Amino acid sequence: MSESDDPFDEIIAAETDRDPDLAVIEAGSRTLRTQGAGPGPDVPARPEDPEVDRALREVEADLATRWGETKLEPSVRRIAALMDVLGEPQRSYPSIHITGTNGKTTTARMIEALLGAFELRTGRYTSPHVQSVTERISLDGAPVSAERFIETYQDIKPYVEMVDVAQEYRLSFFEVLTGMAYAAFADAPVDVAVVEVGMGGSWDATNVIDGDVAVVTPIDLDHTDRLGGTPGEIAVEKAGVIKQGATVIMAQQPVDAAQVLLKKAVEVDATVAREGLEFGVVARQVAVGGQLVTLRGLGGEYPEVYLPLHGAHQAHNAAVALAAVEAFFGVGAARAEPLDIEVVRRAFAAVASPGRMEVVRRSPTVVLDAAHNPAGARVTADAIGEAFDFSRLIGVVGASGDKNVRGLLEAFEPIFAEVVVTQNSSHRAMDADELAAIAVEVFGDERVQVEPRLPDALEAAITLAEEDGEFTGGGVLVTGSVITVGEARLLLGKG
Repeated sequence: MSESDDPFDEIIAAETDRDPDLAVIEAGSRTLRTQGAGPGPDVPARPEDPEVDRALREVEADLATRWGETKLEPSVRRIAALMDVLGEPQRSYPSIHITGTNGKTTTARMIEALLGAFELRTGRYTSPHVQSVTERISLDGAPVSAERFIETYQDIKPYVEMVDVAQEYRLSFFEVLTGMAYAAFADAPVDVAVVEVGMGGSWDATNVIDGDVAVVTPIDLDHTDRLGGTPGEIAVEKAGVIKQGATVIMAQQPVDAAQVLLKKAVEVDATVAREGLEFGVVARQVAVGGQLVTLRGLGGEYPEVYLPLHGAHQAHNAAVALAAVEAFFGVGAARAEPLDIEVVRRAFAAVASPGRMEVVRRSPTVVLDAAHNPAGARVTADAIGEAFDFSRLIGVVGASGDKNVRGLLEAFEPIFAEVVVTQNSSHRAMDADELAAIAVEVFGDERVQVEPRLPDALEAAITLAEEDGEFTGGGVLVTGSVITVGEARLLLGKG
């Protein structure tokens, strides 16, 4: 098949008036639908009903005419105006608000699973999505249906247009989605919302809620052009989610970031629980398909909890999630006894996090991980070494141009025998040749291969992993961007 005859490329190329991040979803579902079992409940496919699919594409097209998630005017004026005309839906339920640099989405999923196991109706809002925009809004542990997503958009669209007219700038893509999530949660109605910030905290569109519990996952350098050049500077923005009288669940932090967060907590009379002091990971050991952990929560120890996710960082995410749910239920404050251990075990055993250390193929093993900054890459590299015994690991890296790509590659250099550099379909993607130039400086020319098209990059990496024979223990890690991982997931038959 010539490059011009590839339907995957043709569909993406034809979608010139839409967000490239959304175009690949349609391309993948139309060209690869028959290549594997359907997606799990966390990663919905395109609707099978043609009319519903058409209506969803119209919504996606409408959303794509708005500012993307990388173009910001830092304020909550527009989203606050939307909430006002919608009747403040975000005030109709308690919230757990999550900020930080890495681990937010997985921690949100863990919190959601725990709350659901205790028979609370949950709403979860996370970003970005792996394959479908509907993933971002979940009810009762599953993404909203395409029909409900469309209905919610149509319900709030007149109010969005009303705010657009009154403001200097129209509501952005992320602001409209945030409004949709808060409206959907109120309509459900949910018992509690679990909300991940998009970027920062103070001026993030999600920050029109007053979270009863504020969660801060580890802070590191990312979005430095907008948030600051040190963890402490970045923490100033992220501390904006800490509200009057809230409980703050704080993962292990750099000293300067911790100081900023603690100062803000004192200013607003918030209670703070710190990982490593009030809660944490007591013990962990590698298990088949994940790990067995003992966690210390605010109410005591929770032994022998099976977590079907790889890496020490996921154990720490679990400790943070457990403490957040304990705080929500008043454990350590209003009540002394811990949560029911059997319910906790059942909840954690069911946690999934697509695109995070996710195995999508065997022989050779192909792992997807959405690490997109140096801190995320370092914990992924450690997790790969712990969870897998690869004799030869090939990297497939497609990154965004606004990231610290050199730092990302340097973190992976010790574990990659070779790296295949590529690019995803997003307008934000770094050009493959530009990425290759940096990769050559980090890896050396002989360890770098360039394949601008992701399907070719995957094929090349799998071939390299099998170079010494089918049973030699070679593997492939696809990483660098959530978008790259989402597209690879489709190509490998997971959507």
